[in-house]
Amino acid sequence: MIPGAGWAADPGHAAILLDFDGTLAPIVADPADARPLPGATDVLGVLAGRYRLVAVVSGRPAEYLAIHLDVAGVDRWGAYGLQHIVDGRVVVAPSASAWQSKVASVVARGRAVAPAGVGVEDKGITVTLHFRGAPESEGWVRAFAAESAAATGLAVHDAKMSAELRPPVPIDKGTVVAGLVADAGVQAACFVGDDVGDLSAFRALDAVDSPLRVAVRSDEAPAELLAAADLVVDGPAGVLEFLRSLAG
Repeated sequence: MIPGAGWAADPGHAAILLDFDGTLAPIVADPADARPLPGATDVLGVLAGRYRLVAVVSGRPAEYLAIHLDVAGVDRWGAYGLQHIVDGRVVVAPSASAWQSKVASVVARGRAVAPAGVGVEDKGITVTLHFRGAPESEGWVRAFAAESAAATGLAVHDAKMSAELRPPVPIDKGTVVAGLVADAGVQAACFVGDDVGDLSAFRALDAVDSPLRVAVRSDEAPAELLAAADLVVDGPAGVLEFLRSLAG
């Protein structure tokens, strides 16, 4: 299942990096209900014992990853790299901290005026507006996000059935992945993801000799992500099968 027989022939000099939602965990109506697919944490633990680096870089708040992805040896980054779990505590990127009050104001206003079915997910350092439960409100979500960005200076990012407002700082999954693989000194690295926010992580793998970009196929998977992939798997179950193939 791994393209190229030489990929990760030396696990001690290889890295495995992954998204969370839609990758390790199935997409669910309420983000608070998302959990890793059964068996996912076990295989991550095995991989962490074999590979130089295993990391999850997610849009989820880091606190959520600390609770629901508590796997020894797995590095965890939340909020697209704005948060990092270090020695069991959440460290927020200094450049993003000053924006938390702006995020809180958008959360409060969004919850007060959002149409029925639109979810306003407070991630502390970012806020996501979900319209999966009310597809007819997509226009409202996008207009509200644009208006909020203009009023606060936060930046709008599109995602699956949602729009997210984040601090306008030069940190994303790509910058995190680039830093991780450079610091680890690996020659091979893969990233597994399912949404447009993972494209920057795919591009960051250009820095290694043996990159492997894995896209997760679903009804909502963006075409540009699938086109950029070296390998496409079907849903979190396909991701789990792929990880097990790496675990040996």
